[in-house]
This record gives sequence, structure tokens and C-alpha cells, in this order.
Amino acid sequence: MFERLPADTWQYELVEGRVVRMPPPSPHHGRLESKFDYLLRHLAEAHGLGETYVGESGWDLTRRGERKPTVLASDVAFVRAERLPLPPPRRGRTYPPLAPDLVIEIASPTQSRSDLGDKALQWLYRGVRLVWVAWPDQQEIDVWTPGAQEPRTLAGHDELEAGDVVPGLRITVASMW
Repeated sequence: MFERLPADTWQYELVEGRVVRMPPPSPHHGRLESKFDYLLRHLAEAHGLGETYVGESGWDLTRRGERKPTVLASDVAFVRAERLPLPPPRRGRTYPPLAPDLVIEIASPTQSRSDLGDKALQWLYRGVRLVWVAWPDQQEIDVWTPGAQEPRTLAGHDELEAGDVVPGLRITVASMW
């Protein structure tokens, strides 16, 4: 079973029953995770909006009737207060059966826009309301919303906001780097 994979330096996701191996994130990646978490957590705690989760948290996104499970790992995730506490994991599984409201993915130098675009669409298809993909090398953030086939790419002094997913969250893209 997926939860019993060996503990090594690799990280894993389960996509429609297929194990996908990923290298551990770099310190720069971790710093950016921490920065997004700080911004979200500060606002969420001050206004009782919800909870943030960091560090490749796993989410069981298997849809009803699917025979092959899907567990994706988010760099940063946010779940709105009205959806807390997290539901208990399904019998025999480790991860809560819930799609976060916001997922933030941070691109590694080896990942392509096509790869992370596919992952963003997978998150959206499975119930996430908003996905941000941060591109540190380009200092850009792709904003993915349900129904979109392409992201809106923001950079520099463009303002990143989360609408009704995380009300009041507004930052300039340049401030993240």
C-alpha cells in the first residue's frame, strides 16, 4: 500500500494508482513554502478563516467510484474554517479525504510548466478552488482556477489575491522573492 513505501530521501505521490517519485525540496523551496505559509497563517488566524498545511502534506483525492487511488502532496495548502476539522482518513489510509481550498505548488528547476500545469489541473479536477504555481527562477506565479485551460501568469508588481477563497489576501508577486 502507498502508506507503506520505504522511508528514504524521496517523496511520493499516488496519481490514479501510479506511484510518482519526487526528489526532496531544496532549502530555497522550503523558504518560499515558509513565506507563503506565514502570509496565509497570519491572515487566517487573525480572522478565523481556516488552517494552513505545509511540507508536502498528502491529500486523498480519490473520487467516489474510482478504483485507482490518488494522493497528491501540496507544498502549501489552505482549508477554510467551515470545512474543519479535517475528516478522518479512510479506513486503511493515512491521508484525509479532502481537497484543500487553495493549493500552492513551488516549481523546482527540473519541473516544466507543462508538468505543473497538468498537476494544477489535477488539483482543480479533484475539487481545489484555486491553485498557485510559483516559479522562483522566473519570479512568476501562475494562477489556476476551475474551468481554465491555461493559467493567468503574474509577475513583478502584479497583485496576487485569493478572492473569496482567502478573503483579504493580497500581495505583490515581487514581494515573494
